[in-house]
Amino acid sequence: MNKKRFMLLAAALLILILGACSNNNEDEMGNKESGNEEMKMEENEEMEEMDHGDMDHSGSGEVPEGLEAAADPVHPVGSKAMINTEHMHGMKDAEATISGAFDTVVYTVTYTPTTGGKEVKNHKWVIHEELKDPGKEPYKKGDKVILEADHMKGMKGAEAVIESAEETTVYMVDYMPKDGGEEVKNHKWVTEEELSTVE
Repeated sequence: MNKKRFMLLAAALLILILGACSNNNEDEMGNKESGNEEMKMEENEEMEEMDHGDMDHSGSGEVPEGLEAAADPVHPVGSKAMINTEHMHGMKDAEATISGAFDTVVYTVTYTPTTGGKEVKNHKWVIHEELKDPGKEPYKKGDKVILEADHMKGMKGAEAVIESAEETTVYMVDYMPKDGGEEVKNHKWVTEEELSTVE
């Protein structure tokens, strides 16, 4: 009798343990899946925050007054480089031709368009010479500025907050979008860190 009772108890315990393991595996799988979904959502939100859908894809090639050409850029004018960033759809992994290289300070900015609409967060990039009355000293994170850049509708004249500042070489590039469409000419701006040399 005791032996029978013991066997039943052991079987019940085994079922409970197996059930718990099964639930843990499901939880882990669920967590992994929800983690992947969260990562995708974060990437989409980042692209939305930096939504460049209204951006003027091609530019005139004109540069702001006072902007100096880089003396010895890593990617000289006329050379080819791979774009490693996705400011706009179809940009990442596109081969670019360098159409300009300049030494300056680049800023990430957050601003509300003068045309209304939602706040544009962490827009990349605005350079020092594209700010109203910039002065010689670079701005710092948290500083408020007025934008003279006209990359997107409602940008020019908007008040912005500096999110980051970095002294570097910026490039103007021509490229064919990877997702099709017309060639983009004189796109402003791509930083040195966002390009890699074509082998």
